[in-house]
This record gives sequence, C-alpha cells and structure tokens, in this order.
Amino acid sequence: MRHASEAELPEHSAVIAGRKVPTARWIDVVDPATARPFARVARCGPAEVRAAVEAARHTYETTWRFTSPVERSAVCHRIAGGLRARRQELARLETLDTGKPLGQSLADAGIAARYFEFYANALEALGGETIQQRPDRLAFTLREPYGVCGHIIPWNYPLQIAARTLAPALAAGNCCVLKPAEDAPLTSLRLAGIAEEAGLPAGALNVVPGYGDEAGAALAAHPDVDRLAFTGSREAGEAVMTAAARNIVPVTLELGGKSPHLVFPDYDAASAVPQIVESITEHAGQNCSAGSRLLVHRSVHDELVAALAERFRSLRLGPGLDDPDMGPLISAKQRDRVLGYLSEVSDSSIEVRAGGGVPGGEAFADGFYVEPTLLDRVTPEHRVFNEEIFGPVLCVSVFDSMDEAVALAEHTTYGLAAGIWTRDVTAAHWLAQRLRVGQVFVNNYSAAGGVELPFGGYRRSGVGVEKGLEALREYTRCKTVAIHARLPS
Repeated sequence: MRHASEAELPEHSAVIAGRKVPTARWIDVVDPATARPFARVARCGPAEVRAAVEAARHTYETTWRFTSPVERSAVCHRIAGGLRARRQELARLETLDTGKPLGQSLADAGIAARYFEFYANALEALGGETIQQRPDRLAFTLREPYGVCGHIIPWNYPLQIAARTLAPALAAGNCCVLKPAEDAPLTSLRLAGIAEEAGLPAGALNVVPGYGDEAGAALAAHPDVDRLAFTGSREAGEAVMTAAARNIVPVTLELGGKSPHLVFPDYDAASAVPQIVESITEHAGQNCSAGSRLLVHRSVHDELVAALAERFRSLRLGPGLDDPDMGPLISAKQRDRVLGYLSEVSDSSIEVRAGGGVPGGEAFADGFYVEPTLLDRVTPEHRVFNEEIFGPVLCVSVFDSMDEAVALAEHTTYGLAAGIWTRDVTAAHWLAQRLRVGQVFVNNYSAAGGVELPFGGYRRSGVGVEKGLEALREYTRCKTVAIHARLPS
C-alpha cells in the first residue's frame, strides 16, 4: 500500500453545528500495521469544545427536544441504514485506524447499525407511569432528556462505542458532543456525516477530535454539559468523574477489567477452547471485557492449557486489511506497555506456554505487533494477575474448590465480566450470584455481550449502565407531576 507524504495526507476536520471546522493544529493518524501516518485529524481544544457545546445547546433548545419520538425513531432508523450501506467503507477506515482484522471491523459496523435500530425501536416504548394516591389527586412521571451530553470514547472500538453511547442519547432527545480518541477518530467523524444525511439536525451531533488533556478535559469540565459518558482508563475516568462532581452532573464510566474464565472439570472443551482464545485475542486483547484470566480446576489444567497453547501458536498474525486472526496493537506506546509486563515474567515462576514477545520476520518489523501469549502458573502475587495489560496475554491459575475459584476471581479490584464453564446448572447459578461483576456468561463468553444486554461494571470497573433498555433510561431523567383535581361537591 502506498503511503502519502506528510504534505499529501488527507485532513479531517472537526464537525460542529453541521459544518466541517478546520483547526490551526493537526494530529497524524497512524496505521498500526506500518507505523506510518495515513491521515491528519483536527486537534481541537477548549475553543472548539465551547463552540460544539453551544451548537448542541442551541439545537436542543430549538429543535431536537421538540421532535416527536416517532420522528426521532425514524432518524435513528435512517442512521442505521446509512451505516449498513457504508459498512465496507467504515470497516476499512476502522481497520486503518485501529489495526484490527477487517472481519472484526465489518462486525463492528454491523453492531453500530444495530444500536441505532435497537434504540429506534425501544424509544416508542419509553414512558412514565401513573402513581395511585387519592381519588382527588393525579400523579404521574415523565421521562425527559437531560439536554447536552458529552461523550468521551476510546480507541479500541471507536465506531461501536460511539454508537453505543450516542444512539440511546439521541433517541431519548439529547444533543451530543463526541470526543473520539486521537489514535482512532476517523469513523466517528464519518458517523457524523451519515447522521446528517439521515436527517439529524445540524448541531445535534458534534465531533471534536483531539487529545484527552485538551479537548477531553474541556468537555468534561464544561458547565453547560448536562451529562457525561466516558470509556477509558481508570486514571482518566477519575478525572472525568471529578469534573462531573464539580458541575453536579451524572456520569457513566466504563473503566476496564481483568475478567476471569472459571473452568470446572465438566466443561465442554470443544466449546470453551475457541471462545477462551477469541476472548483474549480479539483486537489483540485490547478489549475492556477481554477474558484475560483463566482460573481452571487442577484436574483439567494440563489438558486445557495444552489445547490453548496449540491454538495460540496456530493463530495467523498480520496487517488488519489482510484479515488475519490477530492484527497489531494500536500504537508503539501500547505495544511497549504490553512488552513491559512480559519482561517481568522471565524473573518469576511463571511459565510461558506460547508467545511471549514480538513476532519475528520482516513482515512485522514496522508495525506494533505482539505475539498471542499464554502464561501458566500465575498467582495473585504476580502483577500480571491483578493489572489490566490490555494486550493478547492470557494468565492461567489453578484452583481446587469453588470457594477458591471465587476468591481468585475476586482478588482484583475490577468487576466487569466473567465466564463460567460447567454443565452443573446449580453450581453456575451459585457462582453467578457470588461474583461481583456486571455480566456473567455461562458456557459462552461474548465480550460485552449483545446490544440488548445491559453492560456495566462493579467496583473499579465503573459506574452506570450502557446497552439494553437500561441505557435509554440512563439518558433520561424522571420528573414527577402531581395534580390536585377538586372533586365536585
């Protein structure tokens, strides 16, 4: 693939009030497979964020809040149609942006469309309730939009997560300002164009790319933002939550995880092995709900680890556009972070059963590649057991009882998801109630679940709920109306 020189790089402006707004400063967008820039994106700061919030407020107060649910639903359906019609284009852009295999990007584009379809359909069922008091008093509740919502999203699933947060917010009647990650902003900008073509009023969706400490911080701290949603690191999430607290506005935080698989002697290997591998190698393990820990009963440890190691070694790595099993990591910074964790393993009792470094060969010399890695005999004393690596690294630990399995699962500070592999329904039910996580999968593992499944974390994995009907409620507030009806004498 030919790469343009810096002077030839296509430039992608911010989208504010329906217009493309160039900036004086730009950020190079790098292809993770080659480490070379292929585009430039606007580097927004506080001035652009202020303009975007003002545009969102104006459209909310004059247009979108007065649009009927039927009309909002129709717009969301048209956005979904636009995403499906441009699925190939969006997938290619997402792969260039993030490095993920093309097949995964195609799936992401389909899921993004599904979010808008789901909330378009669910919107018309959203309503308040009547409250019984006395014969002379009528009381009821209304579900109303917040107003202007700020959305700060990460680089790992930019199109899918943008749709995940924007679809319920827009369907509910809010107007939005989206700050995509500087590493992968292009599909968010394309989504804004598709939404405008679908009839979304100018200013209802504004996109301000830039760095987190510039555009992201300005959006989180803006006093005219009524609600915030953030997905990313715990440290950045704490800063967003602090800013939200200063303005007394609600916030949804999704901050990552260290999600375990719990495998018992009666597990189904034919089903478990491929799903366990996929859950840690999808998008090179850069997934907040990746199944990054494997807690396995001692009696089946050897056979399961041998099967996983064989599968890890058979995975095909390469540029995302070639649609391999696994592509590169997003950046040199992220690659070095993962390699930093792996460098500690050689000085420990951990056994490397597959991978463990950078793949050899000229094909991988320039990109940000790390081998899919299987680490055995990991215990809670090891850093890789407790901390989110955010790479294709699966850590294996053994247990002898259900109580020990729960103790190991609960040892980290996270609580996003867990997978349970057993044919014993009673045991699965017992475990599902005891694990402090937002999602529990039994005999399957669908990272973050389906569009319809509420998704949120316990403990340091975050606050609030996304996806499903719960998200639509999260983007509305409840107002109570009580009317005293004087009875005839």
